[in-house]
Formats: sequence, structure tokens, C-alpha cells
Amino acid sequence: MTSTGMKNTAIVTGAARGIGLEIARQLGQSGLSVAMWDILDDVDAAAETLRGENIDAQAFHVDMGDDGSILEAFAASVAGDTSLTVVVNNAGISPKHNGFKLPLADTSLAEWEQVMRINLTGPFVLCRTALPVLRQQAYGLIVNIASVVARFASPISGGPYNASKVGQITMSRIMATELASTNVTVNCVAPGRIVTPLSREYAPSVDAEYIPRVPMRRLGLPEDIANAVRFLASPEAQGITGTVIDVNGGTFCN
Repeated sequence: MTSTGMKNTAIVTGAARGIGLEIARQLGQSGLSVAMWDILDDVDAAAETLRGENIDAQAFHVDMGDDGSILEAFAASVAGDTSLTVVVNNAGISPKHNGFKLPLADTSLAEWEQVMRINLTGPFVLCRTALPVLRQQAYGLIVNIASVVARFASPISGGPYNASKVGQITMSRIMATELASTNVTVNCVAPGRIVTPLSREYAPSVDAEYIPRVPMRRLGLPEDIANAVRFLASPEAQGITGTVIDVNGGTFCN
């Protein structure tokens, strides 16, 4: 709680499992109340799990591809004695076909638009909705979970996913510049390949071929990403904005 009795709250999208759940857990452990957003019904059990760990967590069923769903969830998340402190755009999709990506030339327009809508437009809508609140209180943090695939042409994830993550980084840097005088920071965390339910949707051979290209010779864990987000949400990171923290096991060194 703040000195005025308001709850400092973090909105975390895609919080039902994997990276989003661990981010919600670590932000909750740091003392924030957590609004856990997800389209999956698993978000209810995830919030219950965190409450069992003495974390103030509430579940919200949200479709990041639907503006109305985002606006409704936002209004509910900041209602009452809530002071919005952190927004984490983590939700995303990366379609597979028999465990593999499609070449960009074979990707349908419908798939391209769906990925962009959820991975890039949804975060834009949430940021745009949150900014009046953050500006008014002259404090806040936005973290967009990008990806190492925004840095090079990934042999694993599909073209729409890669492009959406490039867009997230560019959007974040523009917002950071525009908000620099308001004490609202905007940053990205760019994971490498992480052990999550989403990554398990790929064929097992994908990881077997990928790991030898990682200097640390291992896949990342959700905790690795959550650690970076928790740092950005800490007072020690108040001077950091417009940056990308890469958490990829040294992939750029290879």
C-alpha cells in the first residue's frame, strides 16, 4: 500500500502460465498487487496459487486481440483503491504447423493479422489506455516482452511473430522518448528460447538443434525473464528507459 492507502498494482498479460506467471509471482513478492490477465481459464488457478503464496493476485479473463476486452479489464484492474504502477505486456502467440513454422511466403494473411493483432496491436491498446493514468500520477513503468528474434532472422519462429517483436521494440523506444519527461519509463526484455508451454508446442528436434547455438548451452527459464522485469520495476532502475535487456544465454556471442 502507498502512504495514501492505495494499492500499488501491476498488470501482467499472459499471466496464466510460463513467463507471465513467474513475472506476476516475482512482482507480487516485491510487494505489488498483481492483476493477472489471460485468455486461458488457467488464469483463475494461477491467481489462486499466488494467493496461497501470500501474494495479492486477481485473475481477469482478457482477449488481447479485442479492444473491448482490454478496456473492460483495465477499468476493473484499476478500480477502487488501486494505483497503477507497472504494466507488463507479455501475452503473445506464435502459430505452429505440425510443430514447425511456415515460410513467410506460405503464411496466410489471416495468420499474419492475428499475430500482429495480439502481439503488437494489443500491447499498443493497453499502453495507450494506461498512459493517462501513469502520466497523471507522474510515475510508472511499462515493460514489453519482446524476443531475441527481433534481432535476427530466426530459423525457429515464424515471420509474423518475428515482425511483431521488432514492432514491440520500436514502439517501446518511441514511447520512452515521448514520455521521458514524465517519470514514466518504457523498456523491453528480450528472451531467448525459454522453457514454457508455448515453446513446447514446437517439435522436440527444434530445441535439440537450437541449444548447441547458445553459448551457455541451455534454454532459459521463466525465472530468468522475471528477474529482469523485477529489476526494471525496482527503484534502482528509475533512470533506465528506452532500452532492451537481452536474456538469451549469450546468443549474440555466437
